[in-house]
Amino acid sequence: MTTLEKLPVTVVTGFLGSGKTTLIRHLMQNPGGRRLAVVVNEFGDVGVDGEILKGCAIPDCPEENIMELANGCICCTVADDFIPTIEALMALEPRPDHILIETSGLALPKPLLKAFDWPDIKSRITVDGVIALADAEAVAAGRFAPDVARVDAQRMADDSIDHETPLSEVFEDQISCADIILLTKPDLAGAEGVAKARAVIAAEAPRSLPVIEVAEGAVDPRVILGLEAAAEDDLDGRPSHHDGVPEHDHEDFDSIVVEVPELADPAELVAKIERLAKEQNILRVKGYAAVSGKPMRLLVQAVGARVRHQYDRMWNGDARVGKLVVIAEHDDIAPAKIHEVLLG
Repeated sequence: MTTLEKLPVTVVTGFLGSGKTTLIRHLMQNPGGRRLAVVVNEFGDVGVDGEILKGCAIPDCPEENIMELANGCICCTVADDFIPTIEALMALEPRPDHILIETSGLALPKPLLKAFDWPDIKSRITVDGVIALADAEAVAAGRFAPDVARVDAQRMADDSIDHETPLSEVFEDQISCADIILLTKPDLAGAEGVAKARAVIAAEAPRSLPVIEVAEGAVDPRVILGLEAAAEDDLDGRPSHHDGVPEHDHEDFDSIVVEVPELADPAELVAKIERLAKEQNILRVKGYAAVSGKPMRLLVQAVGARVRHQYDRMWNGDARVGKLVVIAEHDDIAPAKIHEVLLG
């Protein structure tokens, strides 16, 4: 790549727990001959995803090519965070061939695309494509595609009911902005669930979009990198619930960070997270923990009551203290109760 060519960027978006970090890890390890750089935008103050990715850095994507933005939504902090980060990556020697941006699960992608019109980078960078990940099991269950007719009937009986939740808006905006949809966790959804999820996505998409089933983030980089979509020049074709709104925020959601002491058994933590999902309507828990007698760090990823965990890397002299980011809708965040459950 010469310095006169625009540097391609792929925006990876998707709802909470859809598998974005797993996909990025796979691309880092299978770059298709590209030298990659990664920007991770997290919801909360602790860079859990960044730590996960740095743990698997390789020569084609060394640790210095992985940058974290944990100060808020990437598209709300353009001047302060996003532009300086992109400029720093473009100044690296050797220069990256491709940048991957992992947005937070709550990010609206269209405002981020508008940021690529920023004068300092407009002539030097382009959005190669927007990849939206959708959890097949969750979509099949109808969590992000409410039955409008049924809701209308409910609203006639109760004016306080509003079917358009923030979660559904985020999901629909991510689908509308995408160039390719990756349908993740198809094994959990089964054939019937995958078919239902495909139907929901087709109904929500403003145009025909390719939908690819992906397990554990394993996808050929040739399929999703090198799309040359120039998405920043195609904003009108990517409708959003927030078109015409000057800015947005994420006050509907909140997060807290909980430090957890060393565990005797991972099953104890799984049970506590399942309890939080049931009693506190927690959307997402992610982070890591230490387990007695185990030299490796326990990586924890939870969507609602569905908890996955695995040992991802050695502690390497780091303090054996776990950190979990807990995310919920604003009205459901009860820090004292969350601490009581996780630490009790």
